[in-house]
Amino acid sequence: MTLKERYKNLVEYFEANMPNPETELSYSNPYELLVAVILSAQCTDKRVNMVTPELFKRFPNATTLSRSDSDEVFEYIKSISYPNNKAKHLVGMAKILVEEFNNVVPDSIDDLTKMPGVGRKTANVIASVIHNQPTMAVDTHVFRVSHRLGLVSLKAKTPLLVEKQLVKLFDEIIIPKAHHWLILHGRYTCLARNPKCSECGITALCKSYEKIQKLGIVEVDKKLPSIN
Repeated sequence: MTLKERYKNLVEYFEANMPNPETELSYSNPYELLVAVILSAQCTDKRVNMVTPELFKRFPNATTLSRSDSDEVFEYIKSISYPNNKAKHLVGMAKILVEEFNNVVPDSIDDLTKMPGVGRKTANVIASVIHNQPTMAVDTHVFRVSHRLGLVSLKAKTPLLVEKQLVKLFDEIIIPKAHHWLILHGRYTCLARNPKCSECGITALCKSYEKIQKLGIVEVDKKLPSIN
């Protein structure tokens, strides 16, 4: 199967089975999504969603958050991974959002990454979800699934290289959806340690599954680069 055929069949499958994929983070405006995505680094969306209601009640906008301090914010997010650093990042992000961007979450990757706690992945999520830009956020799920499926080469050993290859592969109009397709497929089906191949609807498109069938083993991607 050529890469073009793999891509075509993949898009057709997800368009039929997951036509309107969305982030699982709970938010009601761009500021809330930005906060939630910062908190989600190396943490589950489920845990973030447990924390943010009270956090947003206390800090409903960037202005209120910017006037707080990391010690207070910590008390609201202490069950999140790396709460000390994230508390500092949130306050710093809010200050810049107020002072430099007039409380408006910017749509530029360069502007977004000026803020503490906002790396390229977070910036790509915001640009894609809020501003519907053709950006591809590469987290551990996207990284793993895109390699297993054979959408990117083994030479793509960093999130940035994976991002560049995926952006070239998917049509621009599809990229915002494809980001969620790959994340959700990795989160619920193509698991890191025990992929649910028997429940997967795209094994016919999967290079790793081809190896499993040929070699009779499941440790097919231990040579893959990892961002964990």
